[in-house]
Amino acid sequence: MACTDKKVYQSSEAPAAIGPYSVAAGGGPFVFSAGQIGIDPETGNLVPGGIEEQTHQVFSNLSAVLRSASSCLEHVVKTTVFLRDMKDFPAMNKVYGGYFPSNPPARTTIAVAGLPKDALIEIEVVALLCKDGDCA
Repeated sequence: MACTDKKVYQSSEAPAAIGPYSVAAGGGPFVFSAGQIGIDPETGNLVPGGIEEQTHQVFSNLSAVLRSASSCLEHVVKTTVFLRDMKDFPAMNKVYGGYFPSNPPARTTIAVAGLPKDALIEIEVVALLCKDGDCA
């Protein structure tokens, strides 16, 4: 892969980057997302509620980012989940499982001391780029 094959992606349907980074970048057959937190892209604020609501919003944001790169959740091969409190793992895991009902990607879950905007969860993904419209 030549350096010129690198692409960066943005989505008007997901929160803009809150720092000097792209919401996703790719090269070859892969796209790598930046971590997404439960920010409502319309308000710029975390969604109200707890871990379940933030996890749903994270997946909404990730779906938008992946669409901008011609990919989708069905093509995710690896996720990294960052939780502010590992006590939220069972509730997060239940919501997470709804987005990957079969053939789930590899996953790492890490407890962290803090997340941007005091979020409860952040998730980043690696996905395959879709070919010939194989993402719905």
